[in-house]
Amino acid sequence: MKSDDFACMISRSEPGPGDGGRTGSWRVQRPVIDTAKCIPAKTGKPSCFTCWLFCPDAVVTKTIPPTIDYVYCKGCGICAEECPAGAISMEDESRFITEENDKGCI
Repeated sequence: MKSDDFACMISRSEPGPGDGGRTGSWRVQRPVIDTAKCIPAKTGKPSCFTCWLFCPDAVVTKTIPPTIDYVYCKGCGICAEECPAGAISMEDESRFITEENDKGCI
């Protein structure tokens, strides 16, 4: 058998935030990163990024420090569960709505 006998299958699409629309309004809890505990933020080195790896919606950036795109984050909590440093906590979304209203952001 030659290598020409097999078809090479590749994906032409790129996964990313927004595939399901603006899903951030579904959230009941919001993941918040504590940069004092976050391994990449503390060390200033591209290490860990477990939150980025496990995020099913690809809304966590692979930057130092990591950030979360709340427009598309559904608040599933997988990033908080998988974080080895315990740097991500899930906080009540209503707290942030109140703060944004107080600042005149909405």
